Amino acid sequence: MIIKHLPIRLLWEGSLISELFAHSIILFKGFTCLPGFSPTFLVVLYGNKNKMLFSVLRFESVIHEFDPYFNYRTTRFLAEEGFYKFHNWFDDRAWYPLGRIIGGTIYPGLMITSAALYHVLHFFHITIDIRNVCVFLAPLFSSFTAIVTYHLTKELKDAGAGLLAAAMIAVVPGYISRSVAGSYDNEGIAIFCMLLTYYMWIKAVKTGSIYWSSMCALAYFYMVSSWGGYVFLINLIPLHVLVLMLTGRFSHRIYVAYCTVYCLGTILSMQISFVGFQPVQSSEHMAAFGVFGLCQIHAFVDYLRSKLNAQQFEILFKSVISLVGFVLLSVGTVLMLTGKISPWTGRFYSLLDPSYAKNNIPIIASVSEHQPTTWSSYYFDLQLLVFMFPVGLYYCFNNLSDARIFIIMYGVTSMYFSAVMVRLMLVLAPVMCILSGIGVSQVLTTYMKNLDVSRPDKKSKKHGMILVMAFFLITYTFHSTWVTSEAYSSPSIVLSARGGDGSRIIFDDFREAYYWLRHNTPEDAKVMSWWDYGYQITAMANRTILVDNNTWNNTHISRVGQAMASTEERAYEIMRELDVSYVLVIFGGLTGYSSDDINKFLWMVRIGGSTDTGKHIKEHDYYTPTGEFRVDREGSPVLLNCLMYKMCYYRFERPPGYDRVRNAEIGNKDFELDVLEEAYTTEHWLVRIYKVNFTSVLLLSVGTAEQSQSLETKLLFSSNRLKTLTTEAFHEHKAKTHKIHTPSDHTYSTESLPL
Repeated sequence: MIIKHLPIRLLWEGSLISELFAHSIILFKGFTCLPGFSPTFLVVLYGNKNKMLFSVLRFESVIHEFDPYFNYRTTRFLAEEGFYKFHNWFDDRAWYPLGRIIGGTIYPGLMITSAALYHVLHFFHITIDIRNVCVFLAPLFSSFTAIVTYHLTKELKDAGAGLLAAAMIAVVPGYISRSVAGSYDNEGIAIFCMLLTYYMWIKAVKTGSIYWSSMCALAYFYMVSSWGGYVFLINLIPLHVLVLMLTGRFSHRIYVAYCTVYCLGTILSMQISFVGFQPVQSSEHMAAFGVFGLCQIHAFVDYLRSKLNAQQFEILFKSVISLVGFVLLSVGTVLMLTGKISPWTGRFYSLLDPSYAKNNIPIIASVSEHQPTTWSSYYFDLQLLVFMFPVGLYYCFNNLSDARIFIIMYGVTSMYFSAVMVRLMLVLAPVMCILSGIGVSQVLTTYMKNLDVSRPDKKSKKHGMILVMAFFLITYTFHSTWVTSEAYSSPSIVLSARGGDGSRIIFDDFREAYYWLRHNTPEDAKVMSWWDYGYQITAMANRTILVDNNTWNNTHISRVGQAMASTEERAYEIMRELDVSYVLVIFGGLTGYSSDDINKFLWMVRIGGSTDTGKHIKEHDYYTPTGEFRVDREGSPVLLNCLMYKMCYYRFERPPGYDRVRNAEIGNKDFELDVLEEAYTTEHWLVRIYKVNFTSVLLLSVGTAEQSQSLETKLLFSSNRLKTLTTEAFHEHKAKTHKIHTPSDHTYSTESLPL
């Protein structure tokens, strides 16, 4: 269902009404201590739920993005085959010819949660498809996140601040981007797990109870099973303990809480196959181990202080500290040199040094989520929270406690990491809501006290301040709803734009191409594409792919990049080596879709040239003499004759040969493909599929008899299909499956086409 006018659509979907009503109740109730499941809180949850369903109302129940398709595929396998087969699953559809062990290379928390919910629903005879469970899981957990946020903020201040924080996180775009319906990714449940762990940790710190510490360890275990971002937790909590030591706030409560959480949490986390022994071997976990050791030393020192006089204690203390420090430093150095403690990963280095990935690991730098955050992104994803965050921070500094020190550290560290990597805006959004909720609560509490003062001028000022704050909260709700609707509720697999008459045009080319692959290619066909589309091809086309979004093997991805950046003849040698049957490329020159393979091409060049086999590929060869990347007549001859260029622009000159993304008329028009045969082009030319034509290469190979015989022998060795494939059979197969669209003179307004 598509409703043309945005304000009417948003009001009809109910989220604005519910959110405004919730904010009104919070503002004019005077921040009384309302229970967590009061009508106010239910309204917040209702508004949260409605806001997450925009994409389902506008399109249909569909999985978004790229990674969620792998998660959906593995969840479906788990639900149908059971945990044992899932844990031991070897996937021969991915990373051909290497394959991939699934059970030991993923965080299974998301899949297990969905499969468990699916079986529980079926136990009560609520028949729902596993796909719909996956689609609606993130909105369900976003409601749980609002509940946890309320209780966490209540521990830091009061119930009024908790309600405000819950209302804010229910609509904040920075979190909704990963919690809308269809966003079936690890972060959908991981943010809930993270906040639950923090809440349990604060309870453990306040009480010193083994019960709360054990609950914190269990929540941490759920977090570890769900997302690799658990490393942030296992460094933030030890850092909190270290700061408490340095500020003289360390106590028996902290000792019991941290030792229980660290010991139990580490043992539990090691039960995840993908984590294994990393908690005791990798550098990312050594800070937690070091603080655990400091806790023991601190407790031992306190014991000695109680048994010795001041002079004896000082002598013994200096001796013990010197000895322990020397031993730990020596042992740590030896373990690192011998490889017993693994060094930091590339992603961890890139957080500490933003230029590291760009200079050393182009595969990491090529991911848009790993780019630094722009200033505009903070306002776009957080809006009012950017201005209220310092207010809440100021309040916590003025009223220090063990719990508030933790939230201060969480806010400051997440602010830094979000600036380095835009993906970590997701980690920043919850603490922005918490501290902003505290800040708004404190401001309103200050101005709502004694409203019945005798002086009218003071009373009017207080009323004015309350109205200003209410206005800002309402604009925050409108902004968040608009961003959610327009920016975060469009699945990347189904695109939309405006036609020349203003009507909405739906581009369903991706699913069209994947279904064509599924029904018109042999089951053992191998598809080569850039790694971005690997998960979608295996999930929807059910065909074997060479590389996918896991990006665990840089050499294999580099080989694909080399093929795309090479001439057709050189690329054929790589495709023959990898036994490629079809090649798939994404092209946006006709529709104006800017996230196509031509715009990603320089990353293919960089990654292709980053290994020994690709040393001949130099990035500067693909630029003009003036240093420009151009696809018109002024473009580099190396670029105009590479495989990627030819596959994207083949037959594009008829008519008109004008690329709407690059705003240029293509430079190389009159060419034919020698080793590839166009197999399928989708309606809007977004996806183009080519068949590797072994027969054509054999027929076109002219030369000496020895050269022809040698080439034929190699071809027969690389593809058993060629033994029985005749020229007539090939053309007969081509006639059955070949479907070509001609670029028509559509007029699109690409202002609303997702980038």
